[in-house]
Amino acid sequence: MKKIILTGDRPTGKLHIGHYVGSLKKRVELQDNDEYKQFVMIADAQALTDNFDNPKKIQDNLLEVLLDYLAVGIDPKKTTIFIQSEISELTELTFYYMNLVNLSRLLRNPTVKEEVKLRGFENSIPMGFLTYPVSQAADITAFKANIIPVGDDQLPMIEQTREIVRSFNRLYKEVLVEPVAALPDNKESFRLPGIDGNAKMSKSLGNCIYLSDTEEELYQKVMKMYTDSKHIRIEDPGHIENNIVFTYLDVFIKEDSFIKYLPEYKNLDELKEHYKKGGLGDVVIKKFLFKVLNEELTPIRQRRLEYLKNKDELMKILEEGTKEARTYARNTLKEVKEAMMLNYFEK
Repeated sequence: MKKIILTGDRPTGKLHIGHYVGSLKKRVELQDNDEYKQFVMIADAQALTDNFDNPKKIQDNLLEVLLDYLAVGIDPKKTTIFIQSEISELTELTFYYMNLVNLSRLLRNPTVKEEVKLRGFENSIPMGFLTYPVSQAADITAFKANIIPVGDDQLPMIEQTREIVRSFNRLYKEVLVEPVAALPDNKESFRLPGIDGNAKMSKSLGNCIYLSDTEEELYQKVMKMYTDSKHIRIEDPGHIENNIVFTYLDVFIKEDSFIKYLPEYKNLDELKEHYKKGGLGDVVIKKFLFKVLNEELTPIRQRRLEYLKNKDELMKILEEGTKEARTYARNTLKEVKEAMMLNYFEK
């Protein structure tokens, strides 16, 4: 039996390279493995928890997220892509699971606490936002997902799902599957920092490099990157720690990058040593990083433009994927209601 993978994104804006290294590349890799069946969810209902007063933002970005999926290589013939709000079974499962977790546990969730602070919800938390870990548990269990590719900031959410699964199976019947998280292979990819030096790349903070950025936009963003505030003159010794340019190079560098774009250095270690000793300017390493990133993003950018030419086909992909996903969720809901003795009219 194939292992089930579920992952997804909120359609609150175009996807950025943090998404790319943190999850999207892993999805492309896993869809080509015959051991797995992969579902990718566009989490529009979840996005409404903190955008309830601006539903047009969600609608406008639905296809933008799909375009990014297709551009990085997610294949709808191999991966089922669907819209969360179109699967009503997820809402019903969320309602049942709410009885399996208490308010204090939700408030202790580190991811929820961080997001509440980020969005200024400390004194007035929308209930939909507070309970989205329960909704996420419904999303995961509806497809009996074994594996959830995430960044490390989402580990508390997966643990909360595991707790809900254990509670349900103990109280009712062994129906739900306990998932495990799949982290990026490169530890630097766990949470790619923003170009401003902020610990998190975030659409809301405006410090992202988007997969859809033009070559000129990419160049401008790289040249604005935070490096080392003490590295004022070229001859000054530089610091590698918390230097965003080197963090990105750790993630995106390839074996032939130096041969192509900076042949005076053998490898990244040699470049770092020169920077730490002094005599190497920030502009040099930023221009090098731009070339490395542009090589990675150019084919993605080009594929995205091709897919954009046919919006009808994009909607067809979503419609067909949602139809398939609904079948899986409906079967799970049937088992859940049977276990909870809510199947009154079934023999």
